[in-house]
Amino acid sequence: MRVPLSTYRLQITPSFDLQAAAALADYVHELGADWLYLSPLLKAEDGSDHGYDVTDHSLVDPARGGAQGLDAVSAAARRLGLGLLIDIVPNHVGVATPVQNPWWWDLLKHGRASRYAEAFDVDWDFGGGKVRLPVLGDDSLDELEIVGDELHYYDHRFPLAPGTADDGASAREVHARQNYELMNWRRADAELNYRRFFAVNSLAGVRVELPAVFAESHAEIVRWIENGIADGLRVDHPDGLADPGGYLERLAAATGGAYVLVEKILEGDEPLPAAWASEGTTGYDALADIDRLFVDPDGQAPLDALDSRLRASDGPVSLPELIHETKRAVADGILRSEVLRLDREARAAMGDLAEDAPVADTIAELLACFPVYRSYLPLGAEHLEAAAATARMRRPDLAETVDLLLPVLSDRTQPAAIRFQQTSGMVMAKGVEDTAFYRYTRLTSLTEVGADPAEFSIGVDEFHRRQQRRQAGHPLSLTTLSTHDTKRGEDVRARISVLAEIAAQWEESLSRLREAAPLGDGPLESLLWQAVVGSWPASRERLHAYAEKAAREAGDSTGWTDPNEEFETRMHALVDSIFDDENVAALVAGLVETVRMPGWSNSLSAKLIQLTAPGVPDVYQGSELWETSLVDPDNRRPVDFDERRLYLAAIDAGARPPIDATGTAKLLVTTRALRLRRDRPELFTRYVPLAAVGPAAKHVVAFDRGGAITVATRLPIGLDRVGGWADTLLLLPGRPVTDVLTGRRFDGGETALSELLGDYPVALLVMDGEGS
Repeated sequence: MRVPLSTYRLQITPSFDLQAAAALADYVHELGADWLYLSPLLKAEDGSDHGYDVTDHSLVDPARGGAQGLDAVSAAARRLGLGLLIDIVPNHVGVATPVQNPWWWDLLKHGRASRYAEAFDVDWDFGGGKVRLPVLGDDSLDELEIVGDELHYYDHRFPLAPGTADDGASAREVHARQNYELMNWRRADAELNYRRFFAVNSLAGVRVELPAVFAESHAEIVRWIENGIADGLRVDHPDGLADPGGYLERLAAATGGAYVLVEKILEGDEPLPAAWASEGTTGYDALADIDRLFVDPDGQAPLDALDSRLRASDGPVSLPELIHETKRAVADGILRSEVLRLDREARAAMGDLAEDAPVADTIAELLACFPVYRSYLPLGAEHLEAAAATARMRRPDLAETVDLLLPVLSDRTQPAAIRFQQTSGMVMAKGVEDTAFYRYTRLTSLTEVGADPAEFSIGVDEFHRRQQRRQAGHPLSLTTLSTHDTKRGEDVRARISVLAEIAAQWEESLSRLREAAPLGDGPLESLLWQAVVGSWPASRERLHAYAEKAAREAGDSTGWTDPNEEFETRMHALVDSIFDDENVAALVAGLVETVRMPGWSNSLSAKLIQLTAPGVPDVYQGSELWETSLVDPDNRRPVDFDERRLYLAAIDAGARPPIDATGTAKLLVTTRALRLRRDRPELFTRYVPLAAVGPAAKHVVAFDRGGAITVATRLPIGLDRVGGWADTLLLLPGRPVTDVLTGRRFDGGETALSELLGDYPVALLVMDGEGS
C-alpha cells in the first residue's frame, strides 16, 4: 500500500476541471505536497460545483474533464512522483433531475420490477407501491402534461411506465398509473418513503451493502486503483451506510488494500473502530485539538457572561440542553419521515403492540439523546444504553416504551436497529452542526465541524498527550485545518480565537455595534460580527450570503421554509452598515486592527503545527495563503494559483516575506514544512514534547518529531502582557540546529525564545547535518 506524506485538496468543477488540475500538478509538487487529493469525479448533476450528487457511477464526469482529464492528472502526478487520492460517495446519488440518473429513471419507470429497485432504500408498502416524489408546489395536479413518453410538471420530467398512456387518458389519470406519486414538497419531511442524505430530497440513499449494488457502483472506482490511475480513496459519509465496516472490507478486497480514509466525525475520546479497513479520518478531530490550543482559558468566564447577557438569561446556556432541543426538533421536523419509518419497522419487530404506544415519540427521544453520531453494533452498544438512560430520565412517561425498544435496537440483525444507526448520524449532523452551532455563539471558532464547543481550550500538556495518542494509534490519519465543509476558514478561526484574550474589549465593541446596527437577536448578532472581524476584508456580497445562511440555519428569528422578511431586512441592513455607515466601519476597523497581528500569529503557529504533527497533513486549495472563507459555498470560490506561483517563486529566489496581508509568510511556512516532510520523512518518526522554562513558558508549544523540531507561539496578546519572551528558554537537544524558515543557526541546549522567534512566531528546526 502506497501512503501519502501529505496531500493537497483540489475542488474539481466544470470551471476548474481535471485538465486544469493536471496543469497545476507542478505547482503542488513545488509547494512540497506529496499527493494530489481530488473532490468527487463521477458524473454529477449538471451544474454541480461539489460533485457529491453523483448521477452515473459508470463514468468520470465529462463536465469535469472526463476520463481523459483524469488520465492527464494521473500522468502529470506520476511524472512528478505525486500520489493521487480521490473522494468517493457511496451513500447516495443525485436525483434532482431524474433523466440524468439512469438508475433512478429506471426505478421510476418500472417501479418494483426495475433492476435497480433493490439499489434504493424505498418503503414500497408505505407508498402504496409507489415512490413518493416531493416536487409539487401545492397539492394540485393541474399543471401535469404528457409529452411523448414522459410526464412533465413545469421543468420536471418523469418517465411513463410502459402501456400507461396509450388510451388518451388525462395527465392526472396517467399520473395515477405510475410507479411514483408526485406530492407537495412540504409533505416530504413526514411522508417521504425513500432514504435521503440527511434531509435533502434530491439525494437518494443507495444500498451498497448489497454485493450487486456495490459491484456496479464501484466498477469505475476500482478501475482507477487497478490501473494505477489513483492510489487511495476518501469515503464520504460512511455513517449513512447500513454496514460501514462491511463496506470498507469489501472496498479493501476490491482495491487490493489501497489507502482509504473515512469522513468520520468522532465525539470527544470516541475511537475509530479498530477493525475498520481504513487508515483514519479526514482530520476534523485534529482540527479541533489544534484550534483549542490557541484559545485563552481565561476568556471563558467573561465570554460565558456576555453570552448570557445577549440571551437575557440568568446563566450560561446549557450546551447539552441546546443540542437536545435542536436534535429533537430535527427528529420531529425535517427527519420525521425517517422516524416514522423506524416506527413501522420497530412495531413489526415487536409484534403485538398497542396502536397508541408512543413508539415514534420514543425513537425521536432516543435519537435526540444519542451521545455520538452512531454505533456500529455490537460496537457502541453502550451509547444506546446511555441514550436510553437519558431518555428515561428526561421522559419518564416513555420509560416503558424505551425498555420495549431497547432489545430491538440493540440487535444488529433487526432492520430497525440498522436504520436507527443510519438515522442517528443524520439527526446529529442536522441538529448540531447545522443548527446548534449557529445558536451557540459565545466564541464561534469553537463551533466547527467535528468539534465540541463545550471544550473551550486545552493546555500544552493535553495537546501533547493527544498528539502522542495519534502517533501511536493513527499515524496515517489525515489532519486538516480547512475543508470544503468547514464553517469558517482556518485563518478566520485563528483571528476569532483572539477574542478570548480581549473579552472585555470585544464586549464593549459588540455593544456599540449592536447599538449602531440593531437586529434584535443577540446570539446571532455576536455570530455575525465575529464573522465580519474574522474574515475582514470580505465583500458585501459574501457577507450578505453568509448572514442569510447563518440566520436561517440557526432558525431562531428566520428560517429556510418561512423566512421572516422584516427580520431579514434588518439583517441585511446590518451588513450594509459595515460599508455605508462610517461609525460602524470605524468600529470594525478598530477591532480588526486589534486582532490582526495576533490572529496572524495564531495562523502561522496552527499551520506549522498541523503540517508537522502526527498524521498526514492536508492543505486545502489556496490555504497556503490566508484562508478567510466562510461556510460553503464561500469556501469553494476559485483560487488564484497564478498569484501563488509568483509568490512561491519569489520565496525560492530568497525573499524573506513579512507577516502582512499578502499571506506570503504563511506560504513560506507551508512550503518549507511540506518539503521537509516529503524530502526527509525520517525526521518525522516519533513525537517528543519539549519543555520551556521562564515567565512566558506557557506561550510556547514545541515538539521533536525525530529530528525535525517545531516551535510555535500561543496566546500572543497574553505574551505581550507579560513582557514578551524576556528570559524564557526552550530546552532543545544539545546540538546545533538550523531554522529552515530563516536559515538562522542556533547552538541548541537552553535557547532564548526571544532569539529563536525573533523573525516569526514559529520556527522549524533541524539538527545540523540532518536536512535543510
